[in-house]
Amino acid sequence: MLSQEDQRRFEQITRQLRESDPRFFARLDNRVKGRRGRYMMLLTIVLWASLPAMTVLAGRLAGAICAVVLVANAALMWRFRRRLL
Repeated sequence: MLSQEDQRRFEQITRQLRESDPRFFARLDNRVKGRRGRYMMLLTIVLWASLPAMTVLAGRLAGAICAVVLVANAALMWRFRRRLL
Protein backbone atom coordinates (compact mmCIF):
# COMPACT_ATOMS: atom_id res chain seq x y z
CA MET A 1 0.00 0.00 0.00
CA LEU A 2 1.42 3.35 -1.00
CA SER A 3 1.04 6.47 1.04
CA GLN A 4 -0.75 9.48 -0.45
CA GLU A 5 2.57 11.14 -1.27
CA ASP A 6 4.00 7.99 -2.85
CA GLN A 7 0.83 7.46 -4.88
CA ARG A 8 0.94 11.05 -6.13
CA ARG A 9 4.59 10.70 -7.07
CA PHE A 10 3.92 7.39 -8.85
CA GLU A 11 1.13 8.96 -10.89
CA GLN A 12 3.38 11.88 -11.75
CA ILE A 13 6.13 9.52 -12.96
CA THR A 14 3.60 7.48 -14.93
CA ARG A 15 2.18 10.59 -16.59
CA GLN A 16 5.66 11.82 -17.47
CA LEU A 17 6.60 8.43 -18.95
CA ARG A 18 3.36 8.28 -20.94
CA GLU A 19 4.12 11.68 -22.47
CA SER A 20 7.79 10.93 -23.19
CA ASP A 21 7.34 7.38 -24.57
CA PRO A 22 3.82 6.73 -25.91
CA ARG A 23 4.97 3.60 -27.78
CA PHE A 24 5.86 1.96 -24.46
CA PHE A 25 2.33 2.45 -23.17
CA ALA A 26 0.89 1.21 -26.46
CA ARG A 27 2.88 -2.01 -26.04
CA LEU A 28 1.61 -2.40 -22.47
CA ASP A 29 -1.96 -1.90 -23.67
CA ASN A 30 -1.48 -4.56 -26.34
CA ARG A 31 -0.19 -7.02 -23.70
CA VAL A 32 -3.37 -6.57 -21.65
CA LYS A 33 -5.54 -7.14 -24.73
CA GLY A 34 -3.52 -10.22 -25.61
CA ARG A 35 -3.99 -11.64 -22.14
CA ARG A 36 -7.75 -11.17 -22.42
CA GLY A 37 -7.68 -13.01 -25.73
CA ARG A 38 -5.76 -15.91 -24.18
CA TYR A 39 -8.33 -16.26 -21.42
CA MET A 40 -11.16 -16.24 -23.94
CA MET A 41 -9.37 -18.89 -26.02
CA LEU A 42 -8.78 -21.02 -22.92
CA LEU A 43 -12.47 -20.74 -22.01
CA THR A 44 -13.42 -21.80 -25.53
CA ILE A 45 -11.18 -24.87 -25.41
CA VAL A 46 -12.49 -25.91 -21.99
CA LEU A 47 -16.10 -25.45 -23.07
CA TRP A 48 -15.66 -27.39 -26.31
CA ALA A 49 -13.90 -30.20 -24.45
CA SER A 50 -16.59 -30.40 -21.80
CA LEU A 51 -19.60 -30.10 -24.12
CA PRO A 52 -19.92 -33.82 -25.00
CA ALA A 53 -19.35 -34.92 -21.40
CA MET A 54 -21.85 -32.40 -20.08
CA THR A 55 -24.43 -33.51 -22.61
CA VAL A 56 -23.99 -37.18 -21.71
CA LEU A 57 -23.69 -36.78 -17.94
CA ALA A 58 -25.99 -33.84 -17.21
CA GLY A 59 -28.47 -34.13 -20.05
CA ARG A 60 -29.50 -32.15 -23.08
CA LEU A 61 -30.37 -29.01 -21.14
CA ALA A 62 -26.84 -28.69 -19.76
CA GLY A 63 -25.45 -29.34 -23.23
CA ALA A 64 -27.72 -26.66 -24.68
CA ILE A 65 -26.66 -24.18 -22.01
CA CYS A 66 -23.00 -24.95 -22.71
CA ALA A 67 -23.62 -24.47 -26.44
CA VAL A 68 -25.25 -21.08 -25.82
CA VAL A 69 -22.26 -20.02 -23.69
CA LEU A 70 -19.94 -21.15 -26.49
CA VAL A 71 -21.83 -19.04 -29.03
CA ALA A 72 -21.67 -16.01 -26.71
CA ASN A 73 -17.96 -16.61 -26.15
CA ALA A 74 -17.37 -16.83 -29.89
CA ALA A 75 -19.21 -13.56 -30.41
CA LEU A 76 -17.11 -11.86 -27.74
CA MET A 77 -13.90 -13.23 -29.21
CA TRP A 78 -14.90 -12.02 -32.68
CA ARG A 79 -15.75 -8.58 -31.29
CA PHE A 80 -12.44 -8.24 -29.43
CA ARG A 81 -10.48 -9.56 -32.42
CA ARG A 82 -12.18 -7.01 -34.70
CA ARG A 83 -11.36 -4.25 -32.24
CA LEU A 84 -7.65 -5.17 -32.22
CA LEU A 85 -7.35 -5.06 -36.01
